[in-house]
Amino acid sequence: MTSPVGFTLVQLRYFLVAAECGSMTAASARLHIAQSAVSSAVHNLEHDLRVQLFIRRRGRGLVLTPAGERLQYQARELLARAREVEGEARGSGETLSGPVTVGCFITLAPYYLPALFSECTERYPGIEIDVVEAETEQLLQTLRAGRIDFALTYDFGLLADQELAGETIARFPAYVIVPAGHPLAGRDGVELAELAAEPLVLLDLPYSRDYFRALVADAGTAPDVRYRTQSYETVRSMVARGLGYSVLNQRPATSQTYGGGDVVELELRDARPPLELTLATVEGVTQTARARAVMDVLREIAARRSATD
Repeated sequence: MTSPVGFTLVQLRYFLVAAECGSMTAASARLHIAQSAVSSAVHNLEHDLRVQLFIRRRGRGLVLTPAGERLQYQARELLARAREVEGEARGSGETLSGPVTVGCFITLAPYYLPALFSECTERYPGIEIDVVEAETEQLLQTLRAGRIDFALTYDFGLLADQELAGETIARFPAYVIVPAGHPLAGRDGVELAELAAEPLVLLDLPYSRDYFRALVADAGTAPDVRYRTQSYETVRSMVARGLGYSVLNQRPATSQTYGGGDVVELELRDARPPLELTLATVEGVTQTARARAVMDVLREIAARRSATD
């Protein structure tokens, strides 16, 4: 016979709120209960588990211990699963509902989020999607902290070193853009050596910049990085104004830019592995049914985009 568990879901919930708020007082206010109830629940949880979950510092609130950080991950997963069990027991298991927080690499957001919201609203109106848009490293930190369910990003070789799991859902080869009217604009493809004398407009984001620099360097040329910007669309607009060429991966549906000019896309003939579009999760954490449903929608969207690129 299995031994009974010594703690309760209520204790876990109070612990999570206290961890998020950083104090028992703030947690009690959010939960609309007495501070003594929160303190007692956390104290009893520590006693039942025989670990210290918080370091209590006068005037500085609560700080999670390493054991507390581990429990924070596990408690979120356990409570999410408990909500699923409750829904199924009430006969609502077929209707997915509740929050899903998605992390999205900032340059991918315009290509995937509108379709994601549209399709999830139609298929799963009970799911509430929240999004955190950020650069890759910030997304992975947020993922490890348990503030998002999963992240849509490029791998850049980072996941294996951070105890994260990654599923490649599409691959996007690099391509070149030049302004309309450029001498090479009528070509189907180009080698980077043919653009060696021209300035490069660099998408200057961490890891993205390293990928693009390596791509140009592999072609045996030293890129003349004349302009930098962290905005995907600003890169396109600068190229359209004749300020240089650029190398990108995701393809917009139109050649027109925000600035009004047009760019021409050229196949890149230089060999370089494509960027892998990845669904990143915390290793060993089971996703909720609603998070899995949202991930399935993203897989479909990515497959469609990959097929047309």
